Amino acid sequence: ELNLDCSAGGFANVELQSVTGEPLPGYTLADSDRIYHNNLRKIVTWKGQADLSSLTGRPVRLRIQLRDSKLYALQFADKSSATPR
Repeated sequence: ELNLDCSAGGFANVELQSVTGEPLPGYTLADSDRIYHNNLRKIVTWKGQADLSSLTGRPVRLRIQLRDSKLYALQFADKSSATPR
């Protein structure tokens, strides 16, 4: 989940990477669904999917691409307790 403020032309994309910086298949910037607008708890998705269960226990790096946006917070949350936004 992201808490971010995107201006009128702003957006964000998120990529998950291995610890060595290689994009993880299915979680690349190209797969990332672009996020627009202001969001308090925006669930990040890649081609409409938010499930990260296959990555449980694995260390990952985040690459967050922002344009005219401010990122205030992020968290990994249990999807079953999150409300889609």
